[in-house]
Amino acid sequence: MPPVTRRVRKAVFPVAGLGTRFLPATKLVAKEMLPVVDKPLIQYAVEEAFAAGIEYCMFVTGRGKAVLVDHFDHAPELEALLRERDKQEPLAELMGGMPKAGTILATRQQAPLGLGHAVRCARAFTDDEPFAVILPDDLIMSDRPCLAQLIEVWEARGGNVVAVEEVAPARTASYGILDVAADDGRVARARGLVEKPKPEVAPSTLAIIGRYVLDPQVMQALETTVPGTGGEIQLTDAINATLDSQPFHGLRFDGTRFDCGDKVGFIEANLAFALARPDLRDRLAGALRRTLADVDRPEGHDTPQETVRTATPLKVL
Repeated sequence: MPPVTRRVRKAVFPVAGLGTRFLPATKLVAKEMLPVVDKPLIQYAVEEAFAAGIEYCMFVTGRGKAVLVDHFDHAPELEALLRERDKQEPLAELMGGMPKAGTILATRQQAPLGLGHAVRCARAFTDDEPFAVILPDDLIMSDRPCLAQLIEVWEARGGNVVAVEEVAPARTASYGILDVAADDGRVARARGLVEKPKPEVAPSTLAIIGRYVLDPQVMQALETTVPGTGGEIQLTDAINATLDSQPFHGLRFDGTRFDCGDKVGFIEANLAFALARPDLRDRLAGALRRTLADVDRPEGHDTPQETVRTATPLKVL
């Protein structure tokens, strides 16, 4: 293991979940391998990590998830075939996502005991260093990697830093919610957090999403954290256990988060990332206009094709 440093250079990816909300697609395919346009979710997450300066990635996997590691290995037969047929563009795409040897590691979470337990499975990997946690279900579109924004705040303030966004009060029971002590509109200092509180008792509507930069004390606290909400070992409980000695901040990051653990969020992500690509934007925009014109047309009223094609562009387009 490389020498201990205070720089954030390791990231943990808890990827052992079953993906039940996407069955039957995830019966044999890991949910992190579901593609947004033409790249799987796990690749977006790993690329964000490396772009933020992370050097080593640890996948905490489960049964049937070996494909996540395989994805970042060479495919000799496919690569040879692409070279033989002079398919330079797809070959470049394939090789462009290939990390350096030894930078992707994996371990197993042998039982589904919660996010905190999954992170704890990587304790030998993180050693006594600060580390990041990335949940690939949260796909973030931004000019600057979300994780890089968190690391910048961590370098300035230390302790534990999480990505946050405002949620509707009715949605607090789906998130870890910050108990805010001070807030400058971008960075909120928290006195604590509550895991999945009901709206009537939620301390705020500032919710943690799947990006964390954590002090090694959190990993130490996980060693003694007992099951909490939902009978699982919660990462938020371990963070709370360090509040007497470590500051805790939530960052309203610059970017747009897509909840790809949700079907609508996953579809939204595909649309947004496709519309951002010059090779797909115009054709997709036209298809969306035609489709939405059909949806908006009163039942029993046909709209001439010419009218559909010249419909008012969608605001998002």
